[in-house]
Amino acid sequence: MRKKKQVTDELQYRAPKRSKRERFYEIAFMLPSVLGLLVFFFLPFFVVIYYALVDNPISHEFVGMDNFVAVLHNSAFLQAAKNTAVFSLVAVPLAVILSLMMAVLLEENIPMKSQFRTFFLSPMMVPVASIVLIWQVLFDYHGAINEFVMHLGAAPIDWFKSSFSQIVIVILFLWKNLGYNMILFMAALNAIPREVLEVATLESATEFQKFWFIKLRYLSSTILFVAILSLINSFKVFREVYLLTGDYPYDSLYMLQHFMNNTFRSLDYQKLSAAALIMAGVMIVVIGILFFVEDKFGKDVEGY
Repeated sequence: MRKKKQVTDELQYRAPKRSKRERFYEIAFMLPSVLGLLVFFFLPFFVVIYYALVDNPISHEFVGMDNFVAVLHNSAFLQAAKNTAVFSLVAVPLAVILSLMMAVLLEENIPMKSQFRTFFLSPMMVPVASIVLIWQVLFDYHGAINEFVMHLGAAPIDWFKSSFSQIVIVILFLWKNLGYNMILFMAALNAIPREVLEVATLESATEFQKFWFIKLRYLSSTILFVAILSLINSFKVFREVYLLTGDYPYDSLYMLQHFMNNTFRSLDYQKLSAAALIMAGVMIVVIGILFFVEDKFGKDVEGY
């Protein structure tokens, strides 16, 4: 213990002291980043909180939680929140599970492995406008899918104005995001220690047992990251829906982003700010739950 303290004291004694000029340069280099965070992140956040607590930008009268209560009783907000929640609850688990299955499949020695990988990554190179055009050609009332449906003897479906509308958007979301998630899982699978898998093989473990008890444990942090990334992307699906259906789409496609966009156009800053804070609060809770689950599930492999 005394020897350790002596070594620490020697290291502290030998450490060169920084001059005032060096400290000035350090602060000068950090200052643009700090100012950027303050101006573009922290300041707008506090402005949003301020607008959510006043009646309007002119009188600035404090109204407390009235704006939040008004938003929670707004039928358009409730409809948008419900649609967004349903979409995220369906699309995000599918994006995680399917991309993980694809990564496990492509980890094996299958024919045309590199071609499949390129095929799944190709949607990342396609611009949003082109994606929307493809989906309009496929799912329009007179599109390719309805042509196929009519050949089967069924009636054509107005996909964007029916109960199937969210299914179309879920397919679009998965087609666009599965490839990137798959690459993340493939990188994580390659990082799993081969020695652990070899020992499991020597112990006569089946492929399912190796996946469930070993691979899935090591993949827990990547699963968390992919889930959070997919959740964020599910809230950004507004671009595609907006280009496909406009400001006021079919009821099941009216998302929170539509509500935000339309509220911004009407310059109702109080409602917009309150809705943004409610949305941020829900996201914080959901991500906190994901972190808690990952910590419980993956803590036994920490330190390897």
